Amino acid sequence: MTHRPRAQTRFGVTRALCAAGLVCAVSASAQARAEPVRAVVELFTSQGCGACRSADPIIRDLARQPGVVALTLPVTYWDYLGWKDTLALRPFTERQRAYARVRGARQVFTPQVVVDGSGFAVGSDRAALERLMREATQHGGLPIPVRGEIHGDRIAVEVGAAPELKAETRGDVWLVPVLRSRAIAIQGGENGGRTATYVNVVRGMQRLGAWTGQPTRFDVPCTLAEIADADSWVILVQGAAEGRPGRILGAAKGPGL
Repeated sequence: MTHRPRAQTRFGVTRALCAAGLVCAVSASAQARAEPVRAVVELFTSQGCGACRSADPIIRDLARQPGVVALTLPVTYWDYLGWKDTLALRPFTERQRAYARVRGARQVFTPQVVVDGSGFAVGSDRAALERLMREATQHGGLPIPVRGEIHGDRIAVEVGAAPELKAETRGDVWLVPVLRSRAIAIQGGENGGRTATYVNVVRGMQRLGAWTGQPTRFDVPCTLAEIADADSWVILVQGAAEGRPGRILGAAKGPGL
């Protein structure tokens, strides 16, 4: 089944043409060489958080690994410390808080990493992060095959079937526009005077539709990924229960990632 969802921006990010022109610029041979994704790591961070600087090189290292999707999600709740995060969006704060509610945690913090939507660690603790990734792989990793390919001015998304179809096997398919790299000169707060380089910064999340365990295909315009200053994208298939994020079941990388 092929779905053609309306172009909608869930996080209120104004759509704009990406300067780098990579959202839909990739050769067919490069797409064929794409390595399957074995883990998705989300880093919740803030330009106003002094402790976050030690997590930045870790996420940069992960972003260079072909089988890993490493995403940076800047949050807003440290903006009062003397510097307003220039990349933060409130929905990322809400996403982190939703993860906290799922696991029964009362507070959120930065830097925090979430692995495959279900493993949690301090973002600067490289050993804990690597352990979570090993454990995720040992427990089957990302079981759902996902492909995202460029065809002209459109993105074709293919989501495979669940290995075992169960009543609770369902989730959402997301197109996640990302900015591959951005250096920020921080002029105030705990990191004042420091230039921080962030990688794979999420600029919004576009829900393409539901996944119910059966093979599903979406065909969407490239303009759906061309929001804010995004220059690439990621596809995520994530379980959902009562509006809360669940385990990430599959993922695919866009051009340049």
